[in-house]
Amino acid sequence: MRRPPAEPRQLPLFTESASLVRIRPALKEWRYYRMEVWPDLFGRALLMRQWGRIGTEGHRRLDPHPDPGAALNALARILRAKLGRGYEDRKAG
Repeated sequence: MRRPPAEPRQLPLFTESASLVRIRPALKEWRYYRMEVWPDLFGRALLMRQWGRIGTEGHRRLDPHPDPGAALNALARILRAKLGRGYEDRKAG
Protein backbone atom coordinates (compact mmCIF):
# COMPACT_ATOMS: atom_id res chain seq x y z
CA MET A 1 0.00 0.00 0.00
CA ARG A 2 1.36 3.42 -0.94
CA ARG A 3 1.75 6.15 1.60
CA PRO A 4 0.41 9.59 0.85
CA PRO A 5 3.19 12.04 -0.01
CA ALA A 6 4.64 13.92 2.94
CA GLU A 7 3.87 17.58 3.32
CA PRO A 8 6.61 19.73 1.80
CA ARG A 9 8.82 21.36 4.37
CA GLN A 10 10.58 24.69 4.01
CA LEU A 11 14.21 24.37 5.04
CA PRO A 12 15.88 27.44 6.51
CA LEU A 13 18.20 29.22 4.11
CA PHE A 14 20.49 30.31 6.92
CA THR A 15 21.41 28.18 9.89
CA GLU A 16 19.80 29.31 13.15
CA SER A 17 22.09 27.30 15.40
CA ALA A 18 25.57 25.80 15.43
CA SER A 19 27.28 23.27 17.67
CA LEU A 20 31.06 23.04 17.36
CA VAL A 21 33.83 21.08 19.07
CA ARG A 22 37.61 21.28 19.13
CA ILE A 23 39.28 18.19 20.53
CA ARG A 24 43.07 18.05 20.70
CA PRO A 25 44.16 15.40 23.25
CA ALA A 26 47.87 16.16 22.77
CA LEU A 27 47.16 19.66 24.12
CA LYS A 28 44.63 18.38 26.71
CA GLU A 29 41.94 20.44 24.99
CA TRP A 30 38.29 19.36 24.81
CA ARG A 31 36.20 22.43 24.01
CA TYR A 32 32.73 23.21 22.70
CA TYR A 33 31.05 26.29 21.27
CA ARG A 34 27.27 26.59 20.72
CA MET A 35 25.21 29.37 19.17
CA GLU A 36 21.47 29.84 18.68
CA VAL A 37 19.30 32.71 17.48
CA TRP A 38 16.38 33.38 19.82
CA PRO A 39 13.49 35.80 19.17
CA ASP A 40 12.66 38.24 21.94
CA LEU A 41 9.31 39.72 22.91
CA PHE A 42 9.83 42.97 21.01
CA GLY A 43 10.55 41.69 17.48
CA ARG A 44 14.29 41.78 17.92
CA ALA A 45 16.61 38.78 18.23
CA LEU A 46 19.21 37.47 20.65
CA LEU A 47 22.29 35.50 19.70
CA MET A 48 22.98 33.05 22.51
CA ARG A 49 26.61 31.92 22.66
CA GLN A 50 27.82 29.23 25.05
CA TRP A 51 31.37 27.91 25.25
CA GLY A 52 33.70 26.02 27.53
CA ARG A 53 35.27 22.68 28.31
CA ILE A 54 33.21 19.65 27.25
CA GLY A 55 31.28 18.35 30.27
CA THR A 56 30.97 21.73 31.99
CA GLU A 57 28.32 24.45 32.01
CA GLY A 58 30.86 26.86 30.53
CA HIS A 59 30.11 30.50 29.86
CA ARG A 60 26.99 32.00 28.29
CA ARG A 61 26.47 35.32 26.58
CA LEU A 62 23.36 36.90 25.02
CA ASP A 63 24.01 39.46 22.28
CA PRO A 64 20.98 41.61 21.32
CA HIS A 65 20.42 42.41 17.62
CA PRO A 66 17.83 44.71 16.02
CA ASP A 67 16.28 41.91 13.90
CA PRO A 68 16.70 38.16 13.24
CA GLY A 69 18.64 38.85 10.03
CA ALA A 70 21.34 40.75 11.91
CA ALA A 71 21.59 37.93 14.47
CA LEU A 72 21.93 35.35 11.68
CA ASN A 73 24.67 37.43 10.04
CA ALA A 74 26.54 37.60 13.35
CA LEU A 75 26.15 33.83 13.82
CA ALA A 76 27.56 33.19 10.31
CA ARG A 77 30.50 35.55 10.91
CA ILE A 78 31.42 33.90 14.24
CA LEU A 79 30.92 30.43 12.74
CA ARG A 80 33.42 31.18 9.94
CA ALA A 81 35.94 32.46 12.49
CA LYS A 82 35.57 29.39 14.74
CA LEU A 83 35.91 26.97 11.80
CA GLY A 84 39.08 28.80 10.82
CA ARG A 85 40.45 28.26 14.34
CA GLY A 86 40.11 24.48 14.22
CA TYR A 87 36.59 23.94 15.52
CA GLU A 88 34.53 21.29 13.71
CA ASP A 89 30.79 20.91 13.27
CA ARG A 90 29.53 18.49 15.92
CA LYS A 91 26.82 17.17 13.58
CA ALA A 92 29.33 16.24 10.85
CA GLY A 93 31.02 13.49 12.88
